[in-house]
Amino acid sequence: MHNDLSAKELRGLFCDLGFVSDCDQLLPLLQRARKAAAISDVTVLMEGETGTGKQVLAQAIHKLDCKRRPFAFVTVHCSTITEALAESELFGHQRGAFSGAVDTRKGLFSAAHRGTLFLDDVNDLPLSLQPKLLDVLQRGILRPVGSDSEVPVDVRVIAAANRPLEPLVREGRFRLDLYHRLNVVRLFLPPLRARRADLAALMLAFAERHRTLYAPILGIEPDLLRFLESQSLYGNVRELENAVQRMLFSKAEGSSLGLEDWMRQLSSDVSQDEVDALEQSANCVWQAIFSGELGYDQALQELERRVLKSAIAVPGWTRRKIAERLHMSERALYYKMHACGLTDRLR
Repeated sequence: MHNDLSAKELRGLFCDLGFVSDCDQLLPLLQRARKAAAISDVTVLMEGETGTGKQVLAQAIHKLDCKRRPFAFVTVHCSTITEALAESELFGHQRGAFSGAVDTRKGLFSAAHRGTLFLDDVNDLPLSLQPKLLDVLQRGILRPVGSDSEVPVDVRVIAAANRPLEPLVREGRFRLDLYHRLNVVRLFLPPLRARRADLAALMLAFAERHRTLYAPILGIEPDLLRFLESQSLYGNVRELENAVQRMLFSKAEGSSLGLEDWMRQLSSDVSQDEVDALEQSANCVWQAIFSGELGYDQALQELERRVLKSAIAVPGWTRRKIAERLHMSERALYYKMHACGLTDRLR
């Protein structure tokens, strides 16, 4: 691997692979990712909030890996596989191994043989499966469910966590030995609110991506950038891309995106019934303030507490699902729940 790429060349390399950044803060991250790509067998652990681009960066590493890029890049969504079927999903099973196993299945590890296996949201991996994953990573051998034979497998594993693994290790919810096995090369992707310099480049890249559907966008107006720099954007890059698509859809004329386009896409995303409900709620809050019972800040804090309380009262909803519905990270939701005294009510 040549190590003489300039900052511009390094950004250009990853931009061509889908990971767009103009932020100097991310240059060390890109350098480490490029170095990791050149060492085909090294395991990579990515940490960062939901929507920060972990899967895109993982795919970029795979594409830069001369040894593995001719083979498959396979994604495992650890948060969606059920504990009962997780072992079969990952390692495969023999026909008749369990009720419903009508055919032999090779599993996702074998599907990624000689390529890359991306474990997305590895922090949600069932605890019972973690020692089996560790064994496969250490020995390079797996045993399908119901089989007496072991099968060699050669994969590079890239794991992504949407919350730090170290606290989970201390809480006994993630195995220490597996954490150390995954954490060979650690890449932390900061949230979008910590890398404002990426806003314009990302929006232009998203507009270019949808150029065949909408009119071309040549620039981002300063008023929109100033506004977005003040926003939390807890949905990170994913939230921004969805907003750009809505702006492109509703834009009638012009070749730049401005604050008016942003506000228009926000209003188009809220139905009239929702507007009426929000107006009614706002009037109720104002009545509480007007009566002298609460100050403005107190009223908003109490309103937030009650909204969160209502959200976590929905049967079967996890913290992750609530965070996605509220368009914020799980960490941000946790902090808000903690501030409202609701941390013990939801897992």
